[in-house]
Amino acid sequence: MKVEIWSDVMCPFCYIGKRKFEKALKDFEHKDLVEIEWKSFQLNPAMKTEPGRSINDYLAEVKGWSPEYAAEVSDHVTGIAAEVGLEYHMDKAVVASSFDAHRFVQYAKTMGKGDEAEEQLFKAYFTDGKNTGDLETLVSLGANVGLESEAVRAVLESDDFAEAVRMDAYEAHQVGARGVPFFVLDRKFAVSGAQQPETFVGALHQAFGQWAENNRVKITSLADGPGCSPDGVCD
Repeated sequence: MKVEIWSDVMCPFCYIGKRKFEKALKDFEHKDLVEIEWKSFQLNPAMKTEPGRSINDYLAEVKGWSPEYAAEVSDHVTGIAAEVGLEYHMDKAVVASSFDAHRFVQYAKTMGKGDEAEEQLFKAYFTDGKNTGDLETLVSLGANVGLESEAVRAVLESDDFAEAVRMDAYEAHQVGARGVPFFVLDRKFAVSGAQQPETFVGALHQAFGQWAENNRVKITSLADGPGCSPDGVCD
């Protein structure tokens, strides 16, 4: 059963949601039959790479916040991240376009490294303060997951996978995603946001039950848990 996750590297709740979903999947008895696919979603397609600019200054400008309030929001998100074992250093985050980072993930997916690439990007952005819009940074992250450096460089120096990024954005609107993270299970059930693991477990059970029935997959048990509403949205 496929689970598609629309995400953007600059979205702090996408990394948090990744951890919460991973915890749910770890406890899901049929996890070996679940396939994860990361999908591209740019929160701000017009965003330009501006190394040296404070992310709080950027947020203050685009959100209409004061710099002080932007810093408070960053501190709050950092605390939420810590609850799931993530170490955020928002003061080091580099304001950067995510388009090439998405192309990098799209290429990594073709090499069976999509999840690993996504993890590397999140860590680079939120923990290590690296410029995820920089070619050399992305080449280095690719090497970290076993991708050939020259192959990554060739992709990013071309227009390869640009259309795949745009297609994911189009699909996001088709499935009802207006923000990220957005999880779609078997194209029938959706979970919006970084929900608690229990919510993801319930969605996995319900979606998998229908998937198994439709594909005539024999399963030994299907545990009860929080479910999804008929319109496909899980709370």
